[in-house]
Amino acid sequence: MHEQSSFLLVAVVFLLAAVAAVPLAKGLRLGAVIGYLLAGVVIGPSVLNLIDHPEDIRHISELGVVLLLFIIGLELSPRRLWVMRKSVFGVGLAQVLVCAGLIGSVAYFGMHQQLNTAVILGLGLALSSTAFGLQILAERKELTSPHGRLAFAILLFQDIAAIPLIALIPLLGNAASETSGSSNLEQIIKIVGSIAIIVVGGRYLLRPVFRIVARTGLQEVSTATALLVVIGTAWLMQSVGVSMALGAFLAGLLLADSEYRHELESQIEPFKGLLLGLFFISVGMTADIGLLLSSPGAVLLLTTMIIGCKLPLIYLVGRAAGGLNRLSALRLGVVLAAGGEFAFVVFQMARDQALFDQRMHSMLVLAITLSMAVTPLIILLLSQLIKPKPVTVEVPEQYKQIDAAAPRVVISGMGRMGQIIARVLRAQRIPYIGLETSVDSIEMSRAMSSDMPIFYGDSLRPEILRAAQVDKAEYFIITTDDPETNLKTAELVSRLYPQLTIIARARNRQHVHKLIDLGALPVRETFHSSLEMSKHILTGLGLSEAQADSRLKRFRQHDEQVLAAQHKVYDDAAAVIQTAREARADLERLFDSDEIEARSIDELLQPRQE
Repeated sequence: MHEQSSFLLVAVVFLLAAVAAVPLAKGLRLGAVIGYLLAGVVIGPSVLNLIDHPEDIRHISELGVVLLLFIIGLELSPRRLWVMRKSVFGVGLAQVLVCAGLIGSVAYFGMHQQLNTAVILGLGLALSSTAFGLQILAERKELTSPHGRLAFAILLFQDIAAIPLIALIPLLGNAASETSGSSNLEQIIKIVGSIAIIVVGGRYLLRPVFRIVARTGLQEVSTATALLVVIGTAWLMQSVGVSMALGAFLAGLLLADSEYRHELESQIEPFKGLLLGLFFISVGMTADIGLLLSSPGAVLLLTTMIIGCKLPLIYLVGRAAGGLNRLSALRLGVVLAAGGEFAFVVFQMARDQALFDQRMHSMLVLAITLSMAVTPLIILLLSQLIKPKPVTVEVPEQYKQIDAAAPRVVISGMGRMGQIIARVLRAQRIPYIGLETSVDSIEMSRAMSSDMPIFYGDSLRPEILRAAQVDKAEYFIITTDDPETNLKTAELVSRLYPQLTIIARARNRQHVHKLIDLGALPVRETFHSSLEMSKHILTGLGLSEAQADSRLKRFRQHDEQVLAAQHKVYDDAAAVIQTAREARADLERLFDSDEIEARSIDELLQPRQE
């Protein structure tokens, strides 16, 4: 009973730490990994000491790394690697070798470490955090930028390079030197045999198994099968003295081109995320905060060495091998300068193999954690110091000169909606003028028809409105996709030209109410298309065209009545909710009382009852 309660208490502590720390870290733009690490530090022996034996958790948490490498293997299809081969194997290899060479040399010559220890230190610290780096790029919307694409390629190579590095650690450890030649040969035979079993099984056995499981239609069986493949291959490799992660990676790689790849990924992903978070928490629990307090200079020096060595080297690699400009190369260096999650795995295994002692391991964990925590601050500082120059749009003079005849309609915004309206007006030979602030949109429109009256101009500038002869028009149409711009434009036009009829694109119901207050006629951008889709659904399910039209007409009329009622109280949230509830009940009663619609529904449901 005590053991059960103790287990439940440990589970509650872990989950509570993750729930509290991760949102806080993400809110501070530090990333989820930092949140997990900080949570581990807080609940670990160094601070609150809520967990008595943190090393016991490590065995379970290592499954997170195993599942991560399985997912990486699934994503590395041969075709994808071939397309990105230059960036991945060219630039990625250069980054790892250059950074590992410098850091390893510093460890060997400057810190007087043994050669095998220096090799592990150099290669481990050369790796960056895939989860951390990609998250930063995604938050800053830089994944598709030149340095973002190159960062992805380098991180992809690092994920691949981590596999042989993990396999290399036992060979460099003390255990490898103590074995005899015959035992080494026996060990190699076991390893080769295990890899052969995984390759043959993955190629010829797994697909038929997944096919049989898929026919059962049971989700839990599919999940169990996916976990069995990952954990089974991991156990097989561990039983012959090789890293569990290597087996999982091989299994994922063999299934990368399988038709069940996406199904496997969706089944494994929740477990991977949770167990990987548990792994980072366990790493944080092993962090020795007392070491930071007793030797702050050594820890900070190691942290500075990691960033100080990697950042300029990655900058040079980005410039020379990646073809980036100075600013992009600098951003690449900042994103990849910190240590990574694989370094925790590598150094933990290296400690187990007696490549270095517990003090060095604790110092490395602290230094990597600090390097990851400092990275968002460096990025923030960089963005403040190096602000991008404002992009000046070169607008041809012919786009600025509004020389069309007096229009009956002026369209503000020549995007998707504006172009359709312009085509309708053009077909009816109704004179109009289109105003647009995107040169690309103007060029595309004029490429389709050279004499289209579309000009460069901001509708929020009164002089542009005068040049477009808005005072002679009858309608002013606002179709931009920015609600605030639409409101400001409607306000300006209604004030300067009160005789005009303004029709404006509305994003949502709240936007509708604000446009009505300005005297504009709002048109909801998704409402009518939603009704059209609903019509297709109803007719496809058995209703006639007339029945569907009647039902949707009734719904549209009712919704317009509700919208008019809500306009009186739209600034009162409680009143709006109450109005919506009453309207929903009224609509249900309305349809229930309609005998024709009731009969149509009965006819629709009759085949299913049979």
